[in-house]
Amino acid sequence: MTRKHYAAATFGVFLFLIAPVNADDKEWKSLFDGKSLDAWKSPAKEWQIAGGVALDPKNPKLLVSEPGTGIMVNGPKGRIRDLVSKESFGDVEVHVEFLIPKGSNSGVKLQGLYEIQIYDSYGKKTPTANDCGGIYPRAEQEPTYHHIDKGFPPKLNAAKPAGEWQTLDITFLAPRFDAAGKKTANAKFVKVVLNGQAVHEDVEAPTPTGHAWTQKEVPTGPLLLQATHGPVAFRNVKVRAYLLKN
Repeated sequence: MTRKHYAAATFGVFLFLIAPVNADDKEWKSLFDGKSLDAWKSPAKEWQIAGGVALDPKNPKLLVSEPGTGIMVNGPKGRIRDLVSKESFGDVEVHVEFLIPKGSNSGVKLQGLYEIQIYDSYGKKTPTANDCGGIYPRAEQEPTYHHIDKGFPPKLNAAKPAGEWQTLDITFLAPRFDAAGKKTANAKFVKVVLNGQAVHEDVEAPTPTGHAWTQKEVPTGPLLLQATHGPVAFRNVKVRAYLLKN
């Protein structure tokens, strides 16, 4: 992937990281131009466009933002409706940069169904599928929300500390179906790279993840950025079609 240069600026006494200077990535399609949420379906009005973001010095479980462009933040309270892309994708490569505060929880869902977990799990010796980079477990909501399997933990803990920008690169194969609509192959995470380290390779997802595991699988679907479980900031969200090599 093309290297990018990052600039930093001081806001009060706190350091804010400014959105990256984009290089020429003609094959990639940006889902966030830094200024608007036009690529997403009916985004909640609480979403903020910011020029920088950092941990709130009064409460490290929250984020504070600096006016500007290049970053989207899920509001001052950090719990609003998820972002769902207008466009649908099948086999796809996804690049997302994210920042979370202490104890926060988010995720990136391929086709809105298959989740790579984002979580404040820096320093944990033995990560589970509920930790950052995990393929989230299946779950049920009744009588209370609970997991019904262990999902797929990341091979190693590549998470950075809360308050730092992190990168997630996902190569995903959509499930396959025959002419009658019967599934012939499971969805697959070909590769998942968290902060430059491979945490999954060639892992099949027999069903969707979380409580969506009973939902109907489809050849294409939207990209979903989770915003309901805690404060999160995103930048440089982009996709490109993944072409299988012969």
